[in-house]
Amino acid sequence: MPPDRPPLAQSVESYLASRPRAARWIEWLARRRYRLAAFPDRAQPVVVVAQRGRHPERAAYVVRAIERDWDETPPQCRDAYQEILDRAPGLIVVQLRRRNVCGCLGHRHVIVKELPFAEPHDAFGDASVGEMDIAFGRVENWLAQPLMDTALDTQFIAGSRLQEFHEQQLRFRLLSILLHETHHMVAPQASESLVRERSLTFYRDALAHYVEVARATMSFTIDRSFSRLGKE
Repeated sequence: MPPDRPPLAQSVESYLASRPRAARWIEWLARRRYRLAAFPDRAQPVVVVAQRGRHPERAAYVVRAIERDWDETPPQCRDAYQEILDRAPGLIVVQLRRRNVCGCLGHRHVIVKELPFAEPHDAFGDASVGEMDIAFGRVENWLAQPLMDTALDTQFIAGSRLQEFHEQQLRFRLLSILLHETHHMVAPQASESLVRERSLTFYRDALAHYVEVARATMSFTIDRSFSRLGKE
């Protein structure tokens, strides 16, 4: 996390490091790891990414989406979620999985199951704790906006920045799902269609803004990534 991380994040990091050695060894043997992230424009919520396995880069995608990509989205994207984030639990645990048996991208959990966060602790202060899961492997193959995603992918495919574009797409997808499930936490009575429309609009506008900025800052003659952009 950045050196100016919020007090809650610092407190949770200290708590995780100070737990009994046996508990930490069991997690280490199970390849259970925790990474913390915070939105750059607010002290809460703090997000704890819980992951098991040999792919730490998956957690890194979520962390970067929160700490960097959020701040680079256009104002209307952030404005759409200001009230939701204001009302969200102060601490959000994200269980990052490879896939869900049901095939879903993610779920809001009614009960916190991640052991270090399942019971109240002084380190959390007065922050409530919420939990969700995100199926990383499912998100990788998900076309959030099929026509838009396919069109942009075609325009990037001849250039040297295709990999960068795909990574940015993935981070925006992860961020939109995180916000989607946070919306469900805050407003469990809200219809799925309403929640989905807001998160898909966030993804569409964030990705369109990224492409617009890329087009404005890159030389069309130097980088072929954008040589056909806007011509099709």
